[in-house]
Formats: sequence, C-alpha cells, structure tokens
Amino acid sequence: MSKALRYAYNTNGCTNHRLDDALDLMAAAGYDGVALTLDWHHLDPFARDWKDRTERLRQKLDAYGMGCVIETGARFLLDPISKHDPTLLHPEPAGRARRVAFLKRAVEIAAILNAETVSCWAGIKPASLTTADAHDYLLAGLREVLQFARSMKVVLSLEPEPGMLIETNADYDAVSEQLGEYQQELRLALDLGHVWVTGESEPAEAVERYADRLGTVSIEGMNRGVHFHLPLHEGDMDIPPLVRALQRVQFGGLVCVELSRESPRAHQAIPESIVFLRQVEQSLAKQTT
Repeated sequence: MSKALRYAYNTNGCTNHRLDDALDLMAAAGYDGVALTLDWHHLDPFARDWKDRTERLRQKLDAYGMGCVIETGARFLLDPISKHDPTLLHPEPAGRARRVAFLKRAVEIAAILNAETVSCWAGIKPASLTTADAHDYLLAGLREVLQFARSMKVVLSLEPEPGMLIETNADYDAVSEQLGEYQQELRLALDLGHVWVTGESEPAEAVERYADRLGTVSIEGMNRGVHFHLPLHEGDMDIPPLVRALQRVQFGGLVCVELSRESPRAHQAIPESIVFLRQVEQSLAKQTT
C-alpha cells in the first residue's frame, strides 16, 4: 500500500485571512504543512520584528506538527507599482541586489522554521537585456544565494515559471549545469500545472524524471496553455496520474496546493482541496487491491 503523501496549502491562496487563522484552517483540515509566501500581510520579511514573528510562527507550526516550505513569489513586496520586481534579472545592480537580499532573508527565515526548502524563480527578461546578459545575472544571483543557503544549511529550489527566463524544466537543467560546485545544491521546485501549460512533457513524467532533484512540488487545476491556477477539480489536467507518480517515486516532501486566485473562498478551498486529494489517493488504492 502506498504511503500517504504530505500536503500543504500555499498562503498566497488565503490572503484575506490572518496567518494564524489560515494555519488553524489548514491544521483542522488535516494538512501536513504550509507553503508560506512571504508577504507584508502574513510574515513580512522586512518588518523590524521579523525574527520574533518567525520564532512565534515556528512555535505554532511545531504545536500543530506542520512542516513548511518558503515561497518568494509575493507580487508587490519589493515594489508597490511593479509586479514581482526587482528580480535577479534587473538591469541595474541595485535592483538585483534587492532581490538577492530578499532571498537571503527568506533563507534566514527558512532556517528558523526548519523549512524543507526556499523556492524562487528567475523573473521575466527585461526588453533592454540580451538573453546572454540575463543568464549571467541569474547565475551570479543564484550563486550568491546558494552560497548563503549552504552556510545556513537551507535548501534552495528554482521554479520554472511560464513567461519567465526559466520557464521549463529543461531551462532549469541548463541553469543548474552552469552552477559549478552548486549544481547539485539547486533543487527543482516542480509546479505540475506549469508543466501542463508549457507542454514540454506530461507532468507525471516530470515527477519521475526529476524524482531525485525535487525540493518541493506544487499542484492545482490547470488548462493546457493557459497559466491560470484553478481548483483541483477544474481544468483539463488529470490529477490522479500525478498523485500516482508522486506515490510511485515515494516523494516525501510537501505537495503544495497553490490556488493564488482563491483567497475570497479560502475557507472552502482549503478543506475542499485536501479532501479531493485524499479521495484520489483512496481511489488509486482501490484500483491496486
């Protein structure tokens, strides 16, 4: 019998709730952890008392027996008028330095929370940059963050994101191969819906291919070619084969439900999602008996 997978819920899908309230909902629903998107309204990494808040959060997670993944995809945390900016690809050194500093702070928070990984992405290539320069900036930033993460004993994972410089798993491969001594330390943050959007492979095949490099996995409903996160029962991506693949490789990390558009109904989406996934597991178990 396959071991039950460990599920988390991403806090970017419950932005209308206080963090404590969201965690209470997740614990009550039976989640094994939380994918914590660092942001001003939940855990602000730039607040003066960020360390004290993080320590209090660690105590709450410990009390619930919940694990954690740190997500760094907040939309306007670094710039109130430019979504996701500045990135590691920013044309100006000061912009890139701000993103690096943020990722280092995320690593510090991960160390306090004993998080399984810190997930990050590359960013969209600015029109003013050549592709070669963009890759150089990305590699330089990743090396600096990876060096810091190594010193803090924290795992860093890179998430391919549709529309960004690194948007496919093949892009991740190319980047990791250029990291020299850090090649084996940069894990893959695999979003199964993103694989479905780009069409580079079947998502289940990606699970098996990268089983030994997975830092974390995200799951949601998705339509082919349309990057819009949907509840798990919506979209044309078949979920059971993904759960089966995760079971087959015995993935032990957190499988994170990411419903970034569902905050207004998070009180329903949080329990609905894990019920859906557990029902899929039960159905698969019956098929093997």
